[in-house]
Amino acid sequence: MVNSNNPHLGSTLDDWLAEEGILGHCEAVAMKRVIAVQLQQLMQEQQLTKIALAQRMHTNLATLNKLLDPHNTAVTLETLVRGVTAIGGIKLDI
Repeated sequence: MVNSNNPHLGSTLDDWLAEEGILGHCEAVAMKRVIAVQLQQLMQEQQLTKIALAQRMHTNLATLNKLLDPHNTAVTLETLVRGVTAIGGIKLDI
């Protein structure tokens, strides 16, 4: 969207990402990173080990490591939900 009041302002980053057809992907990657970081913070606060969280999630360490890796987007929605549920929930402020 171009601001008609100021000819020196152009479109937003979101506009450009949408034009490139990658806005949804970028938003999903950002959300995954937020979830991973918040899960790690909650684990520290609750003094919860990876093994204990994996057991709560009924999964293995490899899957949990994918979930906790902010750069790994190859995680299913089911795994995300199990992780968030097992830790007691998180707050997404994106």
